[in-house]
Amino acid sequence: MAGAQTPTRERIVSAAARLFYDKGIRNVGVDAVAEKAGVTKRTLYYHFTSKDDLIAAYLAARDQPNLALFRRWFAEAEGDIAAKVEAIFQGLAASARHPRWKGCGFLRTAAELADMPGHPAIKIGAAHKKRFEEWLRGELEREGLDSPALLARQIVVLLDGSFAVVLLHRDPDYMEAAGKAAATLISAAMRQERVKAA
Repeated sequence: MAGAQTPTRERIVSAAARLFYDKGIRNVGVDAVAEKAGVTKRTLYYHFTSKDDLIAAYLAARDQPNLALFRRWFAEAEGDIAAKVEAIFQGLAASARHPRWKGCGFLRTAAELADMPGHPAIKIGAAHKKRFEEWLRGELEREGLDSPALLARQIVVLLDGSFAVVLLHRDPDYMEAAGKAAATLISAAMRQERVKAA
């Protein structure tokens, strides 16, 4: 297997990403990925030992771009940290209004592989979610808020819960409502800190 990112490998991952996200990983075979990437099946298997290896690469390729997008929405938002966290939910709600939006690729993959908890893609998805939670905890901690780890976890539950509800109802307003709930939690924690400091 070729481990380095070559143009061919990147093309295969890109093709897999489009197909897996649009149709689901169980519904897409390696033949379809090879055809979309414009390579032979043999070439695909030169770069990936199995379909499972390809699924893991698909999610690994989503990790840093998704985290960077969340950080950008946070950084570009005006206001206090409550407003900045709410902006992440607003950004996701705007994405969910796009007709091709089909939810969180990490959560959808985890659902499809629920009977395979040791699958490499499950581990990649879990690590992605943990990285987001740890980044958020750090931002809350910098604000001096009490129990930043618990607060970050509560916000992650709101975020991932909103992914599920929006996918079910096709109504991004639920994501915006979850963002308001996250902002309310943070604002309450900020008030507590002010009371303690007084």
